[in-house]
This record gives sequence, structure tokens and C-alpha cells, in this order.
Amino acid sequence: MNNSLILRNISRHISLSDDEANYFYSLLRERKVRKKECILKQQEPCKEISFVHSGQLRAFYLDATGKESTIMFALPDWWITDMYCFVNEKPAMLNIEALEDSIIFQLKKGDLDKLYSTVPKFEIFFRIMMQNAYTREQLRIIENLSLSSEERYNAFIRKYPVAAERITQKQIASYLGITPEFLSTIKTNKNKK
Repeated sequence: MNNSLILRNISRHISLSDDEANYFYSLLRERKVRKKECILKQQEPCKEISFVHSGQLRAFYLDATGKESTIMFALPDWWITDMYCFVNEKPAMLNIEALEDSIIFQLKKGDLDKLYSTVPKFEIFFRIMMQNAYTREQLRIIENLSLSSEERYNAFIRKYPVAAERITQKQIASYLGITPEFLSTIKTNKNKK
């Protein structure tokens, strides 16, 4: 298991002894995911949080009419789950699919609870991670309420330049809450300026 990326991710907020790191690694499950494969589907139990080692994933909501609304993307060095359902042990509200062949490390909810007991500093790590996620989502909501579609697109490109190159226009439009055709118009107007 090549775990150097996940260790660097964790070490941004907490320091682990070799024994603590080894215990953490023993709880992880490495999983290879093929492009378009779902690691979570709506109404399935949401039992894992996943760390993206390589590749790219997307969380999205699928409504009764079949319309997709992208909630988030996850590139290497990012964590992804249906957080509300994971924390509260509820059936998933979201789907999570691989946008390209990916390698992820998964941690089950029960193992995360064991980790909190055995290595309490992981509570600090996941608290910081969840605070950061909440902050990002709050800012996204405010941007959706206050910015034009073009401004939201420009903000997305500034925040996630690497992701923007690897994600389809349809998925970016879904994330921004606009149609792909309208996104095409925004890009055309931007290129004319």
C-alpha cells in the first residue's frame, strides 16, 4: 500500500508515531475503482469515508426525473463521502462515482470510531477536516446566492484549475447549477474578451 500521500494529508494537522500510523493503515482498505464505477449509490448504507490516492471522483444527487446535481469533486489528496449519512449512519442521499480509473483508501465508520478511541488525536484531524468542508460549502452557498453564473464559473476555475481541466463541461455545469449550453455561452463570451 502506497500510503505516503495520505500520511502527508494527515500530517498537515496532526503528528503520528510509527505505531499510530501503522494502526491507522491497518484499518484502511485500498480499492481500485474503474471509470464510471460507483462506490456509493443513493439509498445504500453509507459506511465508508474515502481518501483519493489517484484519479478523480464526483458526488452527485440524482432527482426523480433523472437530473444530476454535482455536489463535489474529489481529486488526489481529498476525502469524499456523503458526510451527513456517514456520520449519522443513514442511507446515502448521494451517489459517488469515479470519473477516471482511481485508487482510493476507505475507512469504515466503525473503524473510525475505534481510531478515535485508540488514537484520540484523529478526533482533532477529522474535526479540522469537517470544519474545512463546512466552510467550503457555506462559501459555495453564498456564491450561489450572490454571484452571477459567469462569476461562479470564474471562481470555480480559480479555485480548482486542475479539476477544471479534467472534468467534463456537463459536470462543471451540473456543479454550477446551470445547463451545459449556458456554460458554453459563458465560455464563448469569456474567450471574446
